Amino acid sequence: MASAAKNEPQGPSDRLFRAIGDFLSHHRLSVDPAHYAFAHRVLSHAEGPLAAQVGQLTEGGVRLTSRDIEELGGSVAGVTSGSKSPAPAPAAVSEAAPRGDAPRLRLVQSEERVQTLVARAQMQVEGFADTVRSIHADTKVFGDGLREQADAMRSARDTLAVDEIVRMAGSMLDRVLSAEARLAEATREAEQLRHELEEARDDARRDPLTGLPNRRAFEDVFSNAIGAGKPLCVAICDVDRFKSVNDRFGHAVGDRVLKAIAEALRSGCDEHMVARYGGEEFVVLFTGLSLEDALSTLDGARAAVAAKRYRLRETDAPLGAMTFSAGLAALEPGDTAGSLLGRADRQLYVAKEKGRNRISAA
Repeated sequence: MASAAKNEPQGPSDRLFRAIGDFLSHHRLSVDPAHYAFAHRVLSHAEGPLAAQVGQLTEGGVRLTSRDIEELGGSVAGVTSGSKSPAPAPAAVSEAAPRGDAPRLRLVQSEERVQTLVARAQMQVEGFADTVRSIHADTKVFGDGLREQADAMRSARDTLAVDEIVRMAGSMLDRVLSAEARLAEATREAEQLRHELEEARDDARRDPLTGLPNRRAFEDVFSNAIGAGKPLCVAICDVDRFKSVNDRFGHAVGDRVLKAIAEALRSGCDEHMVARYGGEEFVVLFTGLSLEDALSTLDGARAAVAAKRYRLRETDAPLGAMTFSAGLAALEPGDTAGSLLGRADRQLYVAKEKGRNRISAA
């Protein structure tokens, strides 16, 4: 009987249950009722708005964090959706660091700014076109009139035609000077607009919390580097037990921890690209280094982070040590960006399983 039951096709409930388990495992979420309920909401309405938002956040393999779930209306650590989050510890209440949703808000504002600047650029182009058409029309009128007066002078030797030509030339000169002024102003505005567009594009490719390049910028550079034929190594770094920091001290303190670790990675790997990949994950692209040299460089940054002792800003109470684990992989023949990142991610799992605060390389 038991054997027959195993061979029976799974019903919708069984498939949903397995999908929820896979969802929690993929995003490294603990199996608690809050996370299960969120996964159930997403997967049981696969075409709904919540599933669409999750799809956008996780595009490219990014994993959800507890903060993402909170911002999407889910609950974490027993806090029901719609209720207020637990009050942070007193030391964290007065922190000036931005709330967890502020970086995402600034990113949206940056994208809106780019759209506004693009609209202004289109207006500038149209303005240039109008000015050029106006100059062309004026030049045509002047040329036609000049030919008529020259014909009159040749046929009748009319001295009045000379006066008319002088008048027309003066009028045309005034129009040319006016057009030059308009073009000079338009050129100045276009240069300012170009500068603002460059700033906006840079903002859209930079993580607003840490100042590091974001996932979009990293993937662009990574894709180009894959085909350049140089030795490459990529590391995925994940802050150890970061959720407990947010739960105990609040997101403002968590943000400061992320900024401190970002700075340590940037300083320790200053010749290589360090980016924030999402949540508490960072990636490092080592160019021109062997796996051994990349491991040595990254381990120096890991040791520097582990040696620091963090304190709460207001009370000077110790926060304790913060560490990160990392998976490191070297580019092999036939690798794609996805396969190389996949190997680094598997090595990150190994580092976590071996006790954290370490780097596993392959």
